[in-house]
Amino acid sequence: MKASLVREFSKGLIKENPVLVMVLGCCPALAVTTGVQNAIGMGAAATLVLLGSNVIVSIIRRWIPNEIRIACYIVVIASFVSMTQLLVKAFAPELDKALGIFLPLIVVNCIILARAEAFASKNGVIASALDGLGMGTGFTIALLIISSVREILGSGKVAGIPIAGSFSPGSILQPATAFVMAPGALIIFGLVLGTIAALQLRRTRAEREARWQAVLEAWKEAEAARSSPKRAKGGG
Repeated sequence: MKASLVREFSKGLIKENPVLVMVLGCCPALAVTTGVQNAIGMGAAATLVLLGSNVIVSIIRRWIPNEIRIACYIVVIASFVSMTQLLVKAFAPELDKALGIFLPLIVVNCIILARAEAFASKNGVIASALDGLGMGTGFTIALLIISSVREILGSGKVAGIPIAGSFSPGSILQPATAFVMAPGALIIFGLVLGTIAALQLRRTRAEREARWQAVLEAWKEAEAARSSPKRAKGGG
């Protein structure tokens, strides 16, 4: 049971990462990743909405008519988005200003609706909560990876803090502002996806070679066992 619950949480971190593997929620992943602080804020907001909506959908799933289930899911998601937006406005107005329209647009984020439809509507509350928390954490990790690279290359900073010794005036290495613009977002996103695809291909090849090696070793052992009785008879 514990192993199953751990798997429900961990799958969203790497194996089924919503942005880097399933390529969902790309709009905020490209739009708000100009800085690490924005990425953390968006990731935290999306995680809170994922967690809350998954739990509520899991609780009420037996009473929702199949014909209107998507509309009900959107109402639940919109409620949590509204609460999250009010919290951000009250306690982090600068973050609210930086995220802009992308904070209320969490309502139509395909990651959240997909988890409600594909998982929370078919599983229990605890598993759904862990699924939402894991997917939200994976979403945040993806935003942090993209935003870190963009902020370092585009402004020479990390979380708004200048990198000591790098990108200094007169240095050969200078920030490229294109990386904090839309073209830079697409370039970095493509490079990250390409790197992950290359790593997955390398892992697949290694696993395939290991399986073939195991088959070859088993065949050699079988051949050796088959030839042993013949030798014994010949010697006798």
